[in-house]
Amino acid sequence: MTCDFLAEASGAEEGHLIGGLSLLSGYINKVRQEEKNVLYVISGDMLQGSMIDTEFRGLSTIEIMNYLSPDVVTLGNHELDYGFPHLLFLEKMATFPIINANLYIKKYSKRLMNPYVILNVDGFDIMFIGIVTELVLQSLKRDTSISTFVGLEDAAAEVGKICNAYKNEDIDLTVLLTHIGFEEDKKLAAMLDPAWGVDMIIGGHSHTFLEQPAQVNNILIAQAAVGTDQIGRFDITVDDDTNSIVEWKWQLIPIDNKVAQPDETLENFIATYKEAVDRKYNRIVGRLVRKLIHPKREQETELGNLIADIFAQIDMLDVALVGSGSIRGTELGPLVTLGDLKKVYPYDDGLYKIKITGAQLRKIFAHIMRPENRIPGESQCFQVNKGVQAVYNDTEKRLESLSVNGQPVQDDNQYTVCVENFHYKNSLKNLGLTPEEVANAKVVTTSVQDVLEEYLGSHQHLDRHVEGRLIYK
Repeated sequence: MTCDFLAEASGAEEGHLIGGLSLLSGYINKVRQEEKNVLYVISGDMLQGSMIDTEFRGLSTIEIMNYLSPDVVTLGNHELDYGFPHLLFLEKMATFPIINANLYIKKYSKRLMNPYVILNVDGFDIMFIGIVTELVLQSLKRDTSISTFVGLEDAAAEVGKICNAYKNEDIDLTVLLTHIGFEEDKKLAAMLDPAWGVDMIIGGHSHTFLEQPAQVNNILIAQAAVGTDQIGRFDITVDDDTNSIVEWKWQLIPIDNKVAQPDETLENFIATYKEAVDRKYNRIVGRLVRKLIHPKREQETELGNLIADIFAQIDMLDVALVGSGSIRGTELGPLVTLGDLKKVYPYDDGLYKIKITGAQLRKIFAHIMRPENRIPGESQCFQVNKGVQAVYNDTEKRLESLSVNGQPVQDDNQYTVCVENFHYKNSLKNLGLTPEEVANAKVVTTSVQDVLEEYLGSHQHLDRHVEGRLIYK
């Protein structure tokens, strides 16, 4: 989901507002009044996506979610942004059930969350089971006491275990709330035993915009993109005798002031948070020459180039790798406030410097530039600093060339590379290097946000262009 707290002007016509929690609440209220049996569910990522959320570390979001009153929510990877202990605190604040079946405490093989919930709606019992993405395991790498069954086979087995243990003939409908991505949802559906009786998968994570659900193994699979600009609506009819869906209709409803009126009570509640954030973050950090954009994480961008260049100047670094997904905004400038900066780069994490050979550096770029790592919404792509040029041949699926400061990378030479903490902790998946290969890492900074704020404050009128640092042929 991710929370866009405030509506935005569409630009298409005057007075047309889209998205925001107030309009979303207005639509949910409208449907709850018009229809008899309504369930509002969220497939993860309630947290992150707003300066308000970042400033209050999710507390504001949970309070607003309590107001929206979803019937059931599953975990997404962003629920772990503030650490697992903080998530447990937020879960205690929630007045709605948060479910997950595949996060465990290793030593005791005990689940960390309730794996499922059964809701009774007008005499119908509906079972919801929560499954989460592998990215959560990456976020928890520093906590060795926690593990997760992340493979699809393991996830399927967890679903089967819960259905076998808790589902009976009184369960009329079984729904998986997943946060693993649309393609993985389809693979998971194919693995499920029809005898377990799973009817639907409502997914998240890949931000897939579906005009119509997929159907795999007689299981309906839906997803409603990302943010509050739209909501997925499933109207279904269930046969009580066969415990099956006999009729359904799916719609992606655009959330704007044409379909619903703003919820003024919620609007006023959000305003109290916004005022506090504005007072703190409206001060000017600096000014760029022009607006720099970051339209897609799968390609080199102006804003990505600027941030990578800032990271590269911290130390004697040959290569600075900035996770494209760490850059959460699509534009910055020309005037940059502290709030703008933290919205664009909300993660206040550390940076590590690793010393590697040229052969290992080529291995990194072959790994991060491969086509399967550029699937929209599921990629772990990177931005790189000035002086780096990498050329990848998509047809032949190989790194064609790699140079640093105009010189081809030599396999036996040594290079220094800077990476964010998250990618360092998950080096095999994100960089293609084993933990042993990056074991010589040293902390460059404990606060990326401090680095960005200080640099932009002391270097005015910066500019960057897309200049062919990363080339795909």
